This record gives sequence, structure tokens and C-alpha cells, in this order.
Amino acid sequence: MKRRTAGAVLFAALCVVAVASVPAAGSTVSASPAHFSKYPAISPDLATALRRDLGLDPEKAKTRFAQQVQAAALADSLRGVLGAAFGGSWFDATTGKAVVATTDPARAGQLVAAGAEAKVVRYSEGALDAVQNQVDRLRLPSSVTGWYVDLPTNSVVVEVTDDSAATKAFLASARALSSSVRSVTRPAKPQLMFDLRGGDPWTGSNYRCSLGFSARNNMGRPIVITAGHCTAGAVGAPANGFNEVMIGPISSSHFGDGGDYGTITVANNQWVPRGLVVDGADTVAVKGSTESAVGAAVCRSGSITGWHCGTVQAKDQTVVFSSGTVTGLTKTDVCAEPGDSGGPWMTDDQAQGLTTGGVGGCTNGGMSYFTPINRALNALGLRLVTEG
Repeated sequence: MKRRTAGAVLFAALCVVAVASVPAAGSTVSASPAHFSKYPAISPDLATALRRDLGLDPEKAKTRFAQQVQAAALADSLRGVLGAAFGGSWFDATTGKAVVATTDPARAGQLVAAGAEAKVVRYSEGALDAVQNQVDRLRLPSSVTGWYVDLPTNSVVVEVTDDSAATKAFLASARALSSSVRSVTRPAKPQLMFDLRGGDPWTGSNYRCSLGFSARNNMGRPIVITAGHCTAGAVGAPANGFNEVMIGPISSSHFGDGGDYGTITVANNQWVPRGLVVDGADTVAVKGSTESAVGAAVCRSGSITGWHCGTVQAKDQTVVFSSGTVTGLTKTDVCAEPGDSGGPWMTDDQAQGLTTGGVGGCTNGGMSYFTPINRALNALGLRLVTEG
């Protein structure tokens, strides 16, 4: 049997509470100040998200979390009391209570007396789980995106994207298993999501380079900044991420007066812009773009050589490359190699720039230049995506 709990307890760190026994008849489940005072303070970021998405201020959120945990404990206890007559449970945010379903109408009063809301249903949770397991074994058309037990409606829901003949045939087979099966049409198939992170490789028609930083334009559209010489002559062509999934079209290229920067417009919703830079199996958060002084320690991440660090040696330097002259670059004693171009430079959690080029390599030593990120952002009319 696929075991479920009442209500989704969203933040495990906030839910360190002992499992309660079934309350005595006539008692109710409430979240007292003494109960929710055990929770740690809600962080500013989480508080913002709770207020924005659920309309909950911190105190209301702490009360909600406490109610959810108490409701889950009560429902888990009642599961054992009802046995085969247990029809599942869920959390009612309006009342702050557990709703416990049963296939036996004679048990409803017992549930109410224990402090739950009672609902009489046709199918037990075990019966619905059995149907779901049978659907698991049916042959799938591409239009079916998933299925699950929906406890509040006492049904097994099959999600589909169309009403083609193949879809209808699948649904007919599923409904033949049980009248509990119903279908819901979704607009599209679910897709995997990938973080856009500085230092990861990207490929296009001309080059294999490194992603720099995620940004947004004045309309809020996500953009990735990289080196302009990597996007040269390829505006409009597709750019792919580290996994060969398309990010979107190359949208600009600049190499010359004022720096070396180009952009990729994020057109595929599978890619999520993040204020992150790759750090091996981990990431470094980008918190801003305060520029470091000459003599400051600075590090860069590239998809070929990873992290390398050194110091800022000069600013606003004009550099003559074989393909042209670029002004406004920052000089460093940090090595770089082909493929690292476009990658991010950081000082602690502050974005510094985008790798342009250099001399030598990381095996025998070298030096390199980067385009200051603030110069690129201002020229492109973009704002940096940050974490926190």
C-alpha cells in the first residue's frame, strides 16, 4: 500500500514534533502559541514567498505548519483505528484540521469525536492504491502524462494532453479497472528543469564556450550573458546547454569598444535562470556585482579548467587581439584556456566579469582579461539575477 499523510508538510526542518496520540472524545486540534513556538524563526526569503504565494505572514505560517503536523499525527492514529475502512486523509487549511475519510458511515461520529473532520467515501485508500498499481502496468500512449490517487475526490486521476484515439483507448482500459478512474486534460507534458549556472559549457554553431551570468531585461525576460566573440556571426542561431538541450537563440554580440559580451535569450522554459556559479559538485551564490579594486583577489570559473584565482592587476585596459581591439578590459594574473571564454569572475559572492582571453594556459602559467560585468549589464540594459 502506498502510505500517505494528512497534508503536505512543506518544510521538514520546521516539523520536529512528537507524534500525538488520538485525542479524547470532544477534544479539538489547535495550534497553540506554546506549540508553534518550538519552530525556528522563518527566514526573510521564506517569509516573502509565504506572503506572496499563500498570503501568510510569519505568525500565520507558523500556526499553519503546527496545525499541519498535528493533523498528520491525528490522521495517522486514526488510520490504525479504521483499518480497512480508512479512506485516506488530507489537511483542510480553512479549519486547520485533518479530514479523515472512511467507507463505514457508522465510524464518522468516532472521527469527529477524535477531533477530525469526517467524510464518508465509496472507496478505501487501499482500493484506490490497488487501482493505481494496475494502471501502472497498462501500455502508455505519449499523450498520458501521469496518474495519481486523489483522496479528496476519492478517485484515481489520469492526466492526458489530448483526446486522440490512443488516449481514449487507454482511458477505456483504465476505467475498466474501476469506476474510480477519471481523467484530467493538461496543456502540455511535464519537462525536466535545469539551472542556468555560470561556468557551465554551452555550444553553438561557432564555439564551445562557458556561460557567464543570468540576467533579465526591462521586461523581465531571462537572458544569459557570455563572451561576445563566442556569439559573433551567430545571432539568431540556437545555443545549447551542457546537456545539449536548447537554451534559446543567440541574441547579441559585441566585441570591441567597451568590452567583449554577448547574450543568449532564454526561450526554453526548461531552463531556470539562477544566480549561481558552478563549483564542482556544488555552487557559489551570486549576491551582487560590487567591483573589486586593483590588487584584490579574484577567481574565475570556466567549463574547461574550472576555478582559478589570482589578483586584479589593471583596469580599463585596451587589448589588441588577432581578431580585433577591445577596450575597457580588466587585467589579471589568472590563467585561462580556450572554452573558458564567457565564464564568470567572482570576488567572494560578488560578480566581477566575463572571461575574454589571455596568454598561456593553466598548465604552464598564464594571464587573462575579463570584461567587467557592470559594464556589460549597463550596455545591454540588463539586471543581474542574484540569489537571496
